[in-house]
Amino acid sequence: VELRRGGQVCFVHNRVGDIMQIAGIVTRLVPDARVTVAHGQMDGPSLESTMVKFIEGEYDVLVSTNIIESGLDIPNANTIIINQAHMFGLSDLHQMRGRVGRSNKKAFCFLLTPPTIGLTSDARKRLSTLEEFSDLGDGFKVAMRDLDIRGAGNLLGAEQTGFISDLGFDMYHKILDDAVKELKETKFAELFKNELEAAAKNVQITECSIETDMEIIIPETYVKNITERLSLYSQLDSIKNQEELDKFTEGIRDRFGPIPEPVIDLIETVKLRWLAEQLGFEKLTLKNEVMKGYFTNPENEAYFQSEVFGKVLAYVQSNSRRTKMKDYKKRLIIEVKNVSQVKDAIQELQVMLGVAETVG
Repeated sequence: VELRRGGQVCFVHNRVGDIMQIAGIVTRLVPDARVTVAHGQMDGPSLESTMVKFIEGEYDVLVSTNIIESGLDIPNANTIIINQAHMFGLSDLHQMRGRVGRSNKKAFCFLLTPPTIGLTSDARKRLSTLEEFSDLGDGFKVAMRDLDIRGAGNLLGAEQTGFISDLGFDMYHKILDDAVKELKETKFAELFKNELEAAAKNVQITECSIETDMEIIIPETYVKNITERLSLYSQLDSIKNQEELDKFTEGIRDRFGPIPEPVIDLIETVKLRWLAEQLGFEKLTLKNEVMKGYFTNPENEAYFQSEVFGKVLAYVQSNSRRTKMKDYKKRLIIEVKNVSQVKDAIQELQVMLGVAETVG
């Protein structure tokens, strides 16, 4: 029917091992159709050539793996047939269904499965969800039903689901450690009293958060793939020294080309965080050309009697016109004006530490 109205068909078969046999079956069933094959194991130029020819109408049927679920927009392809649909996740099925219906023609999505009586309960729920939610804008409803089917997982258990693979194992553990630390300091503070008292005596701050109204991101125009961007953020957060940071910088320049200003500022922010941690700041903000450093817990007497804090006091005294210290919710804050860029903030913190001379 689709070919008779001048349209094209996508046939999804997600096994590269026998995809050529499936293409042969399609050819035998529809001998007049021009059939081509595309899958992720093809070399780049061949895959690109195949897809371009399909878009230009040289083929009627594209037999492919689920690589078509995102990317190309093919308005003339208004029928998709998904083989072994019960083997796909709900989000994959929804994405592939969205490949058709991108013009003013009515589109069709056919799901091929064994008899439903032999399918798992979750597989039947996934298929019925696609049948139930097929209108424009139903994506959110599909996502919520997927959450119901798979479950939200739990932080400390073995039922993890979601985007841990995008965040990376190290980042996941960092989030987990932060959550456990917060519980120790609040709900279970009495149980971990001795541990918290020992930690309070430690001068060195192990983690400083940075907040800013500046554009310090990896733009989508520079790295288009969201998974790749998340991976780069995760790598950058785990860097611990200048050598690793230089290697990271050269790596992204080699892969993605000249580094735009927002990414340069993002990389510089890592250096800024290192300096802030050396100075004993738990948080540093850069907003409206004002830098604010939030000191560690006031109960940490060892820090406030340390040489580092003495250097901060000396800096405040010698820059009194644009620097002041004040209490905020029982925490000491240092405030420095006329700090408009990340590099300016780095310069000021270096001066505080005594590793750079005052500028201006």
